[in-house]
Amino acid sequence: MYSFDLRLSTLRTAYRAGTLTPRKLISELLAKAAALNPEFNLFIHLLSEAEVAPYLDWLDTQDIEALPLYGIPFAIKDNIDLAGIPTTAACPAFAYTPVESATLVAQLISLGAVPLGKTNLDQFATGLNGTRSPYGKCRNSVHPDYPSGGSSAGSSLAVALGVASFALGTDTAGSGRVPAGLNNLVGLKATKGLLSTAGVVPACRTLDCVTYFTATAREASQLLALTAQADPRDAYSRKNPQWNNARAFGKLALFRFGVPSRLEFAGCAESPGLFAKARAMLEAAGGEAVEIDFGPFVEAANLLYQGPWVAERYHVVGELIEANGEAVLPVIRDVLAKAPGATAVELFRAQYRLQTLKGICDAALDSLDFVLTPTYPRPVTLAELERDPIGPNSLLGYYTNFMNLLDYAAVATPTGFMKNGLPWGVTVFGRAFTDHYLLSVADTLQRISGVECVGGGRPDASERPIAANDRVRVAVCGAHMAGLPLNRDLVCRGARLVEATRTAPHYRLSALAATPDGTRRPGMWRVARGGTAIAIEIWEMPSLELGSFITTIPSPLALGKVELANGAWVTGFVCEGYGIESGADITEFGGWRAWLASERR
Repeated sequence: MYSFDLRLSTLRTAYRAGTLTPRKLISELLAKAAALNPEFNLFIHLLSEAEVAPYLDWLDTQDIEALPLYGIPFAIKDNIDLAGIPTTAACPAFAYTPVESATLVAQLISLGAVPLGKTNLDQFATGLNGTRSPYGKCRNSVHPDYPSGGSSAGSSLAVALGVASFALGTDTAGSGRVPAGLNNLVGLKATKGLLSTAGVVPACRTLDCVTYFTATAREASQLLALTAQADPRDAYSRKNPQWNNARAFGKLALFRFGVPSRLEFAGCAESPGLFAKARAMLEAAGGEAVEIDFGPFVEAANLLYQGPWVAERYHVVGELIEANGEAVLPVIRDVLAKAPGATAVELFRAQYRLQTLKGICDAALDSLDFVLTPTYPRPVTLAELERDPIGPNSLLGYYTNFMNLLDYAAVATPTGFMKNGLPWGVTVFGRAFTDHYLLSVADTLQRISGVECVGGGRPDASERPIAANDRVRVAVCGAHMAGLPLNRDLVCRGARLVEATRTAPHYRLSALAATPDGTRRPGMWRVARGGTAIAIEIWEMPSLELGSFITTIPSPLALGKVELANGAWVTGFVCEGYGIESGADITEFGGWRAWLASERR
């Protein structure tokens, strides 16, 4: 059977070299998918040669350099519209044929990507296991005794089985992360509203996200950078802040990450050790682990299926159930059974409690760069799901159900395998609009773990900038240092001390004249010769606070770029030339604190 490394960079290289064409690749992938479908049930509708021809004909007229996704094959979960192809949401009685594609699908096609077909899912995206479909159960890509995970079952399989370079899923409660964890994939559940949901059959419209399944975190970052755009068709669409763009993806600097103080593994003998290894990988990469109380996150997760949000699911499928209950799978009817009795009072009670929990959880994240958890407590078998369709499914959502309720971004990433060969992985999550930073964490884990990517090989080792999130680091060399008079201007903006360090040995320091209020400040400037390493502190503050902080900085001081002793560059205080001339050179002291101490003697 045809086998090829379908990663974005590999295909682009092959197309440019002329060793492969989109037409040849797509034809062979469609044949491969057709051969796999009887066993894995991954596609509900696989495009025919005639249906895919218009996309390939259009590519023949295009320049590869003008299309970032030229000839890249992708699959679409069948609750996301592709023009002219039925959308079923895994329910034949619900099916309709859209005249236009979902916004995200249209974006990808305009960038050169080629759709292969509509993938299987848990009916109405209600489930985390991939077995709740009249189009057949989806088994795991590696181990036949386990499910694929869901609800984005077929989408995960399309990438894991080497049929598509990437696939679109959706994620309301974990549907874009659980299947990734079970199939050795990266699953990006971006910040709510970052990827348009226009043209998506809702599960819970206020919570739904479209997700990417990819072989590597870098590819997910590339796709997100190309498609994270506000969409007037989607009332829940949100504008992406500039700190969360492609330049934010990179290598990690010093960071702090949360780990639940009490972890749930549901009796699994292997998962605790695998998680400990993932934690150790991040610590080895320069991270400081901080244990957090995970109880509020779990409580928020439990709200998802207690009434009001089940009623939101019922909003989509309720009329069909009432008119023709047999058209909907019994397990889905059971999940939604209590929805008609939900009241507005229950809704507001749940929202009030959720808001309280969000305040608690946000406070826990405030001093962290992200949180690390397992993707699920333990894998469940097909046999378990056959005996009990509800309990094992709920277990899979233990670490995922709270994410959209609390408005966090999350990435599932593979980090190892269980003894039976089943893929195993972790999830990293953080504040909204830290998506590329979280993908940087996932990339780090992929590199350190040594786990081979789907399609073969390892993540590419190209040089990367320092990863960025919704925090900005500022190097201070004087009165803003801890315990000194102007440190309050940092602390009141939510800044925290990252480290005390030194600059590269290329700087000099001057004691400037006191300001009218009597505050003494130094001026630091870079020189070609005769410099030394100056003692500084690195502070980190929310990016939204940087603008107001800048307005507090008087001349001749300014913010520029400062080189650190380790060769990295960071935003920091520098002094303009005219200020240097009026100050006293104190470089010999090696730092402001040392000079202050000498003045007191």
